[in-house]
Amino acid sequence: MRNSDQVRLVVFDCDGTLVDSQHNICAAMRASFADSGINAPDDAAIRRIVGLSLVEAVNTLAPTVSSEESISLQEGYKSNFMHLRQQPEYSEPLYPGIREVLIELENEGFVLAVATGKTQRGLRATLEHHGLRSAFMSLQTADDAPGKPDPGMLEQAMADTGATPDSTVMLGDTIFDMTMAQNAGVAGVGVSWGYHGIDELRQSGAREIIDRCEQLLTVAQRLTGS
Repeated sequence: MRNSDQVRLVVFDCDGTLVDSQHNICAAMRASFADSGINAPDDAAIRRIVGLSLVEAVNTLAPTVSSEESISLQEGYKSNFMHLRQQPEYSEPLYPGIREVLIELENEGFVLAVATGKTQRGLRATLEHHGLRSAFMSLQTADDAPGKPDPGMLEQAMADTGATPDSTVMLGDTIFDMTMAQNAGVAGVGVSWGYHGIDELRQSGAREIIDRCEQLLTVAQRLTGS
């Protein structure tokens, strides 16, 4: 039986889980390659690296470039993404039901956190745009710990909140999220609305797959022994 004083934590990935940002990520990455005079990968390849730190993402997409070219691609991506964010037509919508499930989890006593490959600046901008910054007790990014699938971000989120691995759930849409959860000894829950396939998520250790946000509370309660 669960200790009633035990902190129950749900950690959310951002891109592909909280918000649909694929069009912005793909556009900024294509532009950074074009600016550097390097043939850009297609959008399908770019979506595959969403969730990794920017360094890992660029090195995966362009494994043969020099370290100087890799740095140039990374800086170009950040500059192009910032430019996109400043445009009046910029859109990074929440997935349906996200706002409601955050309220539902909080009302049921769960503590919330984010673990993402975004920078702190990028994550805070996204959350503040949607008025959600105050919903999360811990914000973990690639600025603060090794990127996914290293367990560091989850371990820090648990340390920040007082949660333990058996009282924590990681919600994400990629194999990087599920592998990070396994590496941290945490239950991974995959979402079907993101950028990697359901079979991949299961093969990477997902304990559950959800198709709708309203399923999350019941799954989180079950996995944390509530």
